[in-house]
Amino acid sequence: MEQVFAPWRIEWVERDGDSGGCPFCELPDRDADRESRIVARSEHAFCLLNNAPYNPGHAMVIPYRHTGSYPDLDDEALLDHSRLVQRTLAAIDDGLDPDGANTGMNLGDSAGGSIDDHLHTHVVPRWQGDTNFMPVVSDTKVIVEAIDDTYDHLHDAFAAQDGVRDPGPDEAIVIE
Repeated sequence: MEQVFAPWRIEWVERDGDSGGCPFCELPDRDADRESRIVARSEHAFCLLNNAPYNPGHAMVIPYRHTGSYPDLDDEALLDHSRLVQRTLAAIDDGLDPDGANTGMNLGDSAGGSIDDHLHTHVVPRWQGDTNFMPVVSDTKVIVEAIDDTYDHLHDAFAAQDGVRDPGPDEAIVIE
């Protein structure tokens, strides 16, 4: 069995109050943005760092509305969601300087997502050579940056964008 040392994951394992509800509905209501890894908020969506990142900076843009169906989003929520994906890509570019990015959704149970009843768009920064011998030879992915450091980079990059309010380092950037 392959073992990977990931001490930052203990917070997720030992978290309080697993109510069995939707984490994408519960996290924005916790009043603990940094702890919840919420980097930015807009009127209809929020940007959350993935707790099991594919690469450093792996974020998800999630509408507040609980739905697994993309057509269920009204025009206002759909536009806001898309604009937050756009701003997330810009923050990732400015804060992490990747060579590219992947974006996409896993819609429906058979699409492979772990949470299929609350849609979300993955935004994954990519670097030349980030798929190297480790995942190919040893089926192991190396994440080279702690999630708290990634949060700081993206928080600062969002804060530098036009039309935002920065309530402080422990609260999500508010996109106005």
